[in-house]
Amino acid sequence: MYKSLIRPLLFRFDPEKVHHFTFSSIRFLQSVPGVPAMFRSAYNVEDKQLEREVFGLKFKNPVGLAAGLDKDAKLYKELANCGFGFIEIGTLTPKPQEGNPKTRLFRLREDSAIINRMGFNNGGVQAAVERLKANPKGKGHVLIGGNIGKNKDTPNEDAISDYEICFDALYDYVDYFVVNVSSPNTPNLRELQDKEPLTKLLSTLQEKNNGKPKAKPILLKIAPDLTDGQLLDIIDIVKETAIAGVIATNTTISRDGLQSENRHQNGGLSGKPLAKRSTEVIRFLSEKSGKAFPIIGVGGIHSPEDAFEKLEAGASLIQLYTGFIYEGPGLVKRINERLLSQ
Repeated sequence: MYKSLIRPLLFRFDPEKVHHFTFSSIRFLQSVPGVPAMFRSAYNVEDKQLEREVFGLKFKNPVGLAAGLDKDAKLYKELANCGFGFIEIGTLTPKPQEGNPKTRLFRLREDSAIINRMGFNNGGVQAAVERLKANPKGKGHVLIGGNIGKNKDTPNEDAISDYEICFDALYDYVDYFVVNVSSPNTPNLRELQDKEPLTKLLSTLQEKNNGKPKAKPILLKIAPDLTDGQLLDIIDIVKETAIAGVIATNTTISRDGLQSENRHQNGGLSGKPLAKRSTEVIRFLSEKSGKAFPIIGVGGIHSPEDAFEKLEAGASLIQLYTGFIYEGPGLVKRINERLLSQ
């Protein structure tokens, strides 16, 4: 029903307006008594065989929601009812910011893709913390990843401070952290992926992490546009800083092979055109590191077969974003059911 009825209707309107409308609709529907249970019945697949233990955390299934959809932690409980094993919020910054000028979100229907140049639009980390307080540990807890970044007006030489602020604010309320230095939509952000500044940033966060009562997993989200040499640097940095793992990959600035009229828009490309490259990055990191650290695979997962490619390439967990928008929540269920049938 989603692809035949709901998606064609939603895709008639501006993508960013549809995003806000959909969020409001889901929140309203799931405020009705009994509806959350209906969502769980329709989309959740509960089975011990789906559980995964990765970087010290137990995931009820390996299919997560990537950062970017629930930037401000406004809908994590409702989205978890769509069958996800974990939800990643963010990217969050210390101060609220509007992001880049609109229009900044574009569908590429012929390519089953999206281009966005949102620019870390969010209400600031403290606002998200207030919402995350409604997610206590224990029964019903949604496993949350906190994706953190820097404000646009913070120069790179001061970026570490922004990441520290977000880390400290979120520490009590997320299960793992993701350091985002790979978005193409914040000026000069990707320069922080260079070996020296990245090592300094991750080492600083790990030192702060190790000073807490219990260290939490810190992951690094990387771009798909890195060269093999840069990926080898990433492997060295992960080992040197002893962070928990890598998320591969963020959106790409490549436009190879696109057909849609929006293909020339600036921003990060996600969706099916990213599938091959993100899998290549996962395989490279896994093989060259000797499977030394866990990898969360994301990029172009629109089917159970796409998910298996990521897992077979070396991913321990996977995340959806554009595939969730194009295929609907039934994709989460289909992937988990296919995992059980293997």
